[in-house]
Amino acid sequence: MRESGDALVLLLAGGIGSRLNLLVGHRAKPAVPFGGIYRIIDFSLSNVMNSGLTRVGVLTQYKPLSLMAHIGDGSAWDFTGRTRGVKILPPRTGEQDSDWYKGTADAIRQNIDFIRANPSEQVVVLSGDHIYRMDFDAMLSYHQHKRADITIGMMVVPKSEIHQFGAGIIDNENRIVDWEEKPQVPRTNLASMGIYVFDTKYLLKILERDRKESDFGMDIIPRAINEDRVYAYPFYGYWRDVGTIQSYWETNMDIIRENSGISPEEWEIHPNPEYGGRPMDRAAARFFGGSNVSSSLVSAGCVIEGTVINSVLSPGVQVKKGAVVSNSVIFEDCVLEEGAKVDLAILDKRVHVGKGAVIGKGENLTEANKAYPKHLYTGISLVGKEARIPAQVSVGRNCIVNFGYDKPDFNGQNFLADGESA
Repeated sequence: MRESGDALVLLLAGGIGSRLNLLVGHRAKPAVPFGGIYRIIDFSLSNVMNSGLTRVGVLTQYKPLSLMAHIGDGSAWDFTGRTRGVKILPPRTGEQDSDWYKGTADAIRQNIDFIRANPSEQVVVLSGDHIYRMDFDAMLSYHQHKRADITIGMMVVPKSEIHQFGAGIIDNENRIVDWEEKPQVPRTNLASMGIYVFDTKYLLKILERDRKESDFGMDIIPRAINEDRVYAYPFYGYWRDVGTIQSYWETNMDIIRENSGISPEEWEIHPNPEYGGRPMDRAAARFFGGSNVSSSLVSAGCVIEGTVINSVLSPGVQVKKGAVVSNSVIFEDCVLEEGAKVDLAILDKRVHVGKGAVIGKGENLTEANKAYPKHLYTGISLVGKEARIPAQVSVGRNCIVNFGYDKPDFNGQNFLADGESA
């Protein structure tokens, strides 16, 4: 009988995640803070830990330093010991950027030596940038029961969203009989979650068979469906790809919505308490007389004198007297001075909002950002890490204030119009 700890996990954490805009300007997408005290990758790592899997390789590439520091030696997820461990696998970069990973299969292929150095019956391939809870041990048992070569985690999504995913057509035994990669006219609503189980010998064979095949969804899976045994593993729980500003904001808001299906504490998601906001070292949040907090998550070390409504606050945020935060995600150690107002915004670390300043002013939520119309188009404004918003100015909707902004106004004016950047 297979033991779950025998499987090897390869966690893909090298994507650029460019649609997250400023949030990935100085960090890899899986290292983006989420839900107050977590990083996005904490969900995948915790799922691995909670499934009894003990050997993990994390494939990095784009701006990996903060991600590597966050993972550390893996002790936050119990990946230390004689028979367990997590290893950071940087890209085998040559002299040109073109030598970097060309796709998911190419990334795994470039780390074949790690697979061979860690003998296993199965290899589990995961993405490090999704929010969900999943029992991989159950998926491995299903894979073995089906005598599959490849098993793919799949779930039903609205057909209007299927163009973002690989889509599988299955028979009555859940065997995948056809595949469409990001179809514009879909024949199914069953989407790939980017979670795979491979028999190890089979994986090594197909990676070495045709070295021109660089991506699982585009290349490997369509061929395998025709020649080998590929099955869908149905998933019915909460799962979100937080690859856009809109989905990232909505998923944060799900944490504070009743019956949304997401509950990091109940899911036993572990952050790294020794890194970043270090919530374990912070004093309890303080709420002064006259403060008002409703439908919000307020992390340790926050000091609330003003009003917080429907928002997620990371450790160390200060909301001073008369300041109001609503419908927003605020990263650690941001300061809102007296009378400041922030609505429908995401503030990266250590942003300072001056007295009486307003971020998210006006009712026009639909005028998209001029520079990034596909990133910001629902009214959310972004403020980059360590930016300083001057006192008494206003920032409109779908605006961007870049990393480290520190000017007395916006090009001689006291406002940044809807859809503009500074």
